[in-house]
Amino acid sequence: MSDEIRVLVVDDSSLVRKIITDELEKDPGIRVVGAADNGEMAVRMNEELDPDVITMDIEMPVLDGLSALRRIIAAHPKPVIMMSVFTQHGAEETFRALEYGAVDFIPKPSSMLSMSVKEIGEQLRTKVRSVFRPREKAPSKGAGTRPVAADRARERHFEPGSRSSRLVGIGTSTGGPAALIQIFSRLPMHFPASVLVVQHMPEGFTRAFAERLNMISNLAVKEAEDGDSLRPGCGYVAPGDRHISVEPGEGGRTLRVFSGDKVSGHRPSIDVLFESMAKHAGRDSVAVIMTGMGKDGAAGIARVKESGGRTIAQNEETSVVYGMNRVAVEKGKVDDIVPLSEIPKKIVEYI
Repeated sequence: MSDEIRVLVVDDSSLVRKIITDELEKDPGIRVVGAADNGEMAVRMNEELDPDVITMDIEMPVLDGLSALRRIIAAHPKPVIMMSVFTQHGAEETFRALEYGAVDFIPKPSSMLSMSVKEIGEQLRTKVRSVFRPREKAPSKGAGTRPVAADRARERHFEPGSRSSRLVGIGTSTGGPAALIQIFSRLPMHFPASVLVVQHMPEGFTRAFAERLNMISNLAVKEAEDGDSLRPGCGYVAPGDRHISVEPGEGGRTLRVFSGDKVSGHRPSIDVLFESMAKHAGRDSVAVIMTGMGKDGAAGIARVKESGGRTIAQNEETSVVYGMNRVAVEKGKVDDIVPLSEIPKKIVEYI
């Protein structure tokens, strides 16, 4: 069939390869065209089979997944979804993979995970479908996914005494981790606003992701905790499976971190964050909606615009999935539709 998605599965475990293959092929529109047990074989099979999407393990013999990923992105780029083990080391390696050009990741099937194989399979099929692009619409090499050198926005310094009551909220999903790494690496010293992030990400990975952002950014970035005071020059990442919202507090705004029902199909939900920014920060808000499947954040960003805040959407060309941002744009409440590389400049302009 013409719209069949052809997948190459790469893992050194025959059991994991079988699990992934079986789960993927539960979708009649997805076909596994090959399986590799090491990175060297993956590079060769990518050239020979020309798959649409690749799933890639990290720890493998002969050639590890990170090295294979870099060779694939450099020579014959494809959307690569990493299979990440549920450990601190696994998370760190996964975020390195995102910097190298992987589009997304899912937890690797393991008896240590609270997620069932069925849940992982559902996630994997959804992500494979979301990152697939028909050949005639395929992006140019590395478009929107490869790291870029920090530009002059990062080199700009705000005066240490700068003060701002402004809040920047960023919401993203599929393709978001790599995009967020680019944005945080370009925000300037002494940034006089708080940056709040909702990234749809499995529970357990958000702390390591916040630590990664902290390493590459001029901002002090942490996983959000209930009651955090929102301070200029600091970033706060919503914990996996928890909402975050802005609340008024003594001496300034604070963060509420809570469970609650899923909103727009997600927890954390971008809509929850943006709605609270509209209510408690109004014209002090800058809301950014980026790559991701679905519609989470589209209603919330409209509320931010209606409350007097400024709104930014990542454009289609640099999005791994033009979904949430597309819905937001269609609502007519977005001030600027810009490439990923222009988002940090636009944030700085509004701040």
